Amino acid sequence: MSGPLSFSENEDVVKFVLEKGIKIVNLCHVPEDGRLKTLSFSAPDKVRLLEILDMGERVDGSSLFSFIDPCQSDLYISPRFDKAFINPFASTPTLNMLCDYLDEDGKPLSVAPMNILRRAVEKLRSSTSITMKALAELEFYVISRLEDETLLPKEQDKNYHESAPFARFETIRNEALATLAEQGIATKYGHCEVGRILTKDKLVMEQHEIEFMAKDLEEMADTVTIAKWIVRNVCLNHGVTASFSPKISMEHAGSGMHAHLCATRNNENIVAASDGTLSDEAMMMIGGILRFAPSLAAFANTTPVSYLRFIARKESPMHICWSSRNRLALIRIPLWWNHRKKNERGRSCLETFEYRAPDAFANTYFLLAALAIAIDYGLQNPEETRKLAENLHVDRGSDKHGKLKTLPTSCNEAADNLEKDRRVYEAEDIFPKRLIDKTIEKLKAYDDHDLWRKLTGKPDEIDTLLREYLHYG
Repeated sequence: MSGPLSFSENEDVVKFVLEKGIKIVNLCHVPEDGRLKTLSFSAPDKVRLLEILDMGERVDGSSLFSFIDPCQSDLYISPRFDKAFINPFASTPTLNMLCDYLDEDGKPLSVAPMNILRRAVEKLRSSTSITMKALAELEFYVISRLEDETLLPKEQDKNYHESAPFARFETIRNEALATLAEQGIATKYGHCEVGRILTKDKLVMEQHEIEFMAKDLEEMADTVTIAKWIVRNVCLNHGVTASFSPKISMEHAGSGMHAHLCATRNNENIVAASDGTLSDEAMMMIGGILRFAPSLAAFANTTPVSYLRFIARKESPMHICWSSRNRLALIRIPLWWNHRKKNERGRSCLETFEYRAPDAFANTYFLLAALAIAIDYGLQNPEETRKLAENLHVDRGSDKHGKLKTLPTSCNEAADNLEKDRRVYEAEDIFPKRLIDKTIEKLKAYDDHDLWRKLTGKPDEIDTLLREYLHYG
């Protein structure tokens, strides 16, 4: 019963439930924190099932969104018939259905993450005829207690593309890949990443990456959310845990969630020009992201440990610039397979540009919506953004780094930049004002503007902070 499911009407769901012996239907939804939530129902009651499918169910919005007043907090979650799958971890046959949020009048909830992303995508499409696609690189650590000494000796942080038996958790990663495929989530590949840590208290932490195939922005946001849920559950079944924290040790490789972006018009990739070089429109899109890089951090890097990843500088960006292949640049142009035949170009999403700042603590819906706004701005203001991209290009051996602006170094600084740019994000009510207000308030509440200075020379306090966020997001 594996595989993605799509239903056209209520009766199709009821028929599937009865024929396949489904006992539980889970209404799954993604609120402000970006983590999959679940409301469960007994499926065999046909009358009750039809009622749920037709009307959805009431939930407490104040427990899901920090900016919803508890005095007026009733929301509805309504099943999306195009987004259902069998729960691969349930011992009882269970159907999961992703849901939309509706307000008390049954209208789409303006602050819901997916609705914000939909508005941003539609604005970009209507103003430029461009459809953006994204593929995310999901990096994470698998963490286990070392019960025996069978772990083969190996240098720490020399784990890139390692194989079993030197890679301890290759089987777990591959099980996650297979489970993702069963749910219709297409992946590009999975592999060991650089990080490999053995702690004094006999924990082994091994870094892995799963990269997805390019999808429309809405689909990619769903993909990342479900994928994190799957990875964590696969790990749980093996008695280990997964951490998506951007930094679990200052001395070791951090985890990002790099986003490769591809723009299409009439199903043709427009990132590359006909001669295989970067197109003029791609330059404008890159310029738009560089223009808003300081405020994009408010959506891409949402906790204090996000900025410790930048400070550590282990293949993490710090300067606001772009480059070909340079992994320290904020935006990187990866290898494009230019040896392909010319008539093969433009038919796929192999030509992308990579935004390297985000980490997996981001709410992917908010992040991709903010990127769509920055890209739209870039295309609507070509003179400004083309010039910006030209000025912020860094070649190998360039001496520009000392003259470049840097990304924010704290949540506090990201909040200040979001305040400066908020009118752009709030235009046409894409990001509601109350959501921007609360985002700034939450970032400011960390009071981390000089966190690194306070932590310098205090390894125990650093370790306490990193462990606090180990299973956040």
